[in-house]
Amino acid sequence: MTKTLSKSNFLHDIIQKDFQRYQDHSSTKIMGGGKWLLVNALIVKNHRLAWSFWFRILQNRPNIIVKIIAKIMFRKISSKYGIQIPVETRIGPGLYIGHGIGIVINGKTKIGKNCNISQFLTIGSNKGTPATIGDNVYIGPGVCIVEDVKIGDNVKIGAGTVVVHDVPDNATTVGNPNRIILK
Repeated sequence: MTKTLSKSNFLHDIIQKDFQRYQDHSSTKIMGGGKWLLVNALIVKNHRLAWSFWFRILQNRPNIIVKIIAKIMFRKISSKYGIQIPVETRIGPGLYIGHGIGIVINGKTKIGKNCNISQFLTIGSNKGTPATIGDNVYIGPGVCIVEDVKIGDNVKIGAGTVVVHDVPDNATTVGNPNRIILK
């Protein structure tokens, strides 16, 4: 028998996985006060987690009141920090935004689970088909991922890399244009 998650349990699980990634990367753990106090404390103090939280809420097609609040908060944070990631973008659970500023991602991009993205990231396409990014991928600062490239699982993309070629699983890529330096 397979367990089917309700819409609210599914949303809760995704938010919890995103939250856990921030806890794993934090030098200070916030203890006590219950889950919602903890979530509220991090959302107020951490704009990257707050952005992720409102992004997940909007993707879940909430009721009209929650949708209005979520849109206001999502737009406020996106505008303030220059994060341009449309709600239509498919991003797996466990997203971690290292420094949330100057991030532009095409809405048709697919990003796997447990991915780290950094500041000044651009994932774009002039021809309509942007990148597909696997699970457990680290994308360094100042990276440009151009057009329909496939990035495998467990990949590391070095700072300043311009990715124009596919990257296989378990590889590290650097440079302009990108080249594999480690498999």
